[in-house]
Order: sequence, then C-alpha cells, then structure tokens
Amino acid sequence: MIRLTVVSGRVNVCYNQDLIFLKLFSFMAATPISSLFPLIEHCQQQRHVYLDSAATSQKPQQVIEAVGNFYRRDNANVHRAAYTLAVKATGEYEHSRALCAAFLSAPRTEEVIFTSGTTEAFNLLANTLPYAGDGWQAGDEVILSQLEHHANIVPWQIVADKLGLVIRVIDVDPHGDLDLDHFQQLLNANTRLVSVSHVSNTLGTVNPIETICRLAHANGSLVAVDGAQAVAHCAVDVTKLDCDFYCFSGHKMYGPTGVGVLWGRYQLLDQLPPWQGGGEMIERVSFDHTSYNQLPFRLEAGTPNISGVIGLASAIAFINQQDRGQIAEHEQRLMQSAKSQAAAIPGVRIIGQPQQQSSLFSFVVDDCHPSDIATLLDEQGVFVRSGHHCCQPLMQHLGLEGTVRVSFATYNNDDDVERFIVALTKACDLL
Repeated sequence: MIRLTVVSGRVNVCYNQDLIFLKLFSFMAATPISSLFPLIEHCQQQRHVYLDSAATSQKPQQVIEAVGNFYRRDNANVHRAAYTLAVKATGEYEHSRALCAAFLSAPRTEEVIFTSGTTEAFNLLANTLPYAGDGWQAGDEVILSQLEHHANIVPWQIVADKLGLVIRVIDVDPHGDLDLDHFQQLLNANTRLVSVSHVSNTLGTVNPIETICRLAHANGSLVAVDGAQAVAHCAVDVTKLDCDFYCFSGHKMYGPTGVGVLWGRYQLLDQLPPWQGGGEMIERVSFDHTSYNQLPFRLEAGTPNISGVIGLASAIAFINQQDRGQIAEHEQRLMQSAKSQAAAIPGVRIIGQPQQQSSLFSFVVDDCHPSDIATLLDEQGVFVRSGHHCCQPLMQHLGLEGTVRVSFATYNNDDDVERFIVALTKACDLL
C-alpha cells in the first residue's frame, strides 16, 4: 500500500509507515496534490480557481472510483441476504462504519449512525433526544450560539414549538468568538442541551469545544457538536473533546454528497426511540406489536446510501494518508495570505478576527452587494460563495445582508491566492 504525505501543498509518495521515498522517478516525489482531484485539475487547465470548499469539497479520484466500482462490481443491498454479492456489500458497508469510528476515535463502532449529512443528523437528534427516557418538559432549555448554521437552529425550533422548550443563544464578541462568560450565565438547571458548531462556516471561528463540554457537563447538560466544517481540516477525537454527540457531512471532507454521520455516546444513543420506521430498524413485526433492532440499525431505517458510505470511507482513507499537521499549516498559510492581502485593498473589510480561525474567512466591500462581488470574481474564473451562508441570525447580529466567503482546502495553492487577489482588486476598481 502506498501512503501520500503533503509538504507545502505537494504530495510525496511513500511506502507505508517507513516513509521511504520512491526513487524510480523523481517527479513522483513532488506530484501536485491537485492532480489527485480531477475537477481541480480541470479548473487549473481552464485557469479557474475553486475557493468554495466550505460549501462542498471536490473529490479525489480514489473516492470517485470507490463509488463507481461499487456499482460496477459489488452492487447489492446490505444486511438482507446471504448470497456472495450481498455479503461482500455488507462487509464493505460495515468496514466503512468501523473506519468512521476510528476516524473520530470513538470507543465503539455501534456509536456511528449513518445519515444523509449533518442536517439529517440534527433532525434525528431533535426528533428523538427530547423523547428519550423521561422526556423533556415545557420550560426545558436548549442553548445554541449566534454562529450556528440553520441546520443546528431550525430542528430545535420545531421541537421547541411542539414541547414548549426555550432556546437561549450565546452571544458573539466583536472578534467573532463566543462569549464564554455569557454562556456560563445562560447555563441553569433547565438546560438540557448545548448544541454548537466546532467551526463557524461563515467566520471560520474555531470554538473551544472542550471548555464548552466541561462547563455544560458540570451543569448536568449534554453537548452536541456540528463538525461539518472541522473534520476535513483538523483531527477530531470525540473522547478528548468529551462531547455527547458529533455530526458531520461527507461532501465537505472530500466524500460524496448525501452521506454523513451522527456519532453519540452508546448509552445515550441506546435510549433514543426510533425516528423513522421501516426495514432494517426492526427486529420483529406483526400487526399487534413491533420490536426494534439494536444499535446502530434501530436508527437507520430503510436501504441506506451504500455507495455514499463506501465513498465516505474512501475519503477518510484519503485524509488518513495525509500529514494532517502539514495540511492544516498549508491551509492556514493560504487563508492568512489571502485575508491579509484582501484587507489591504481599499474598501475591503474583513468580517471577524477570531482567536482561532479555520481555513475560511468572510469579507464585504464598502457600498457593494456581496453577490455583485462574487459575480465579478466569477467572470474572472474565481469561484467564491456570497450570501448569508445559511446563517441569517448571525448576519442580523452583524448588521449585514451577507458576505463574500473564501474557503480553502488541501488542493489549493499560492497561485489560487494570487488569482483571487488580482480578480478582487479588479472587481473593486470596477465598482
């Protein structure tokens, strides 16, 4: 098996853990990592720059092949038949679950629940957790933050309306960091859950999850974490974080769309009632009574996104092949370079300067609508995101209609930063 490590945005090809460089051809030791991503390579040929990985990342060839190979060679339903093809598909599917558990340093494989993504993971939680055990009561509280994506707001609002729950919101300071003093003031005997993002998808703020978990647990409250913007950019150890639930999507970490994970502590997941009924989640069905399956199957009704799960496993394998410290350093360098150069352009205002920032940032241009800036950048072959980024409460808090967001991934390089700055300068001049 060959291992890939990245140095300054380039991939080095090595044998396994020995890290012995292949010397057959010198060019193999410095292959651009972008060449492993067909669409990124195509963008480079077209002189285009993809800077919207926070919305969805591009896919390496090995992920594309994993999905295609499943349909070409292994397609069968899982957990439902004893013939050879089905056994193989089931084995690959459950191997993917084990890989996801290891990726999160989860104590048990059964703690990994496959979903269609972070959004479904939070909807699953919101539709089951309040009804587990003795259940939540009117007046019980859920704490969110100003930084949250709609996927971590709306599901809790829906259940709050049904049960008479109260939603509290942690303030954000002028730099874009959570106000932990305010958080501690919000915690009280009625706080059932704290649900916050690991990394803000708009400001790039890296939240102090370990501290939040410590404070919440001291209050007797549970913690759920939106990890959608974190897992591709930093190692996640749910045991070290000490959270109770962790959610992420495959498509933001080089995997397919339509697949994701809800991780939870086994003893908590085991208390959750079924969310959806159908095949797979049952043990025995009659018209008089139905008994339910064990974890994780009780929370995975129906035929799953098998190819997506296998593609997700390939994406995790790809990430595991990288030197994650060097990848994070590479992304940070690109982000900081782009941010500082953008800030030097007259009229450009960076939104937020958090203490810890991931590989993205947002900005506005004086007297210009964000969509106009994004359109002018697009006309120059630079692809960025504009709008409210599914964070309308944050935009209201900041007094903004929206922002332009620039986000980096492992396949970006210094040329991408240069082209972005040249294009942004020209756009600002035009406007």
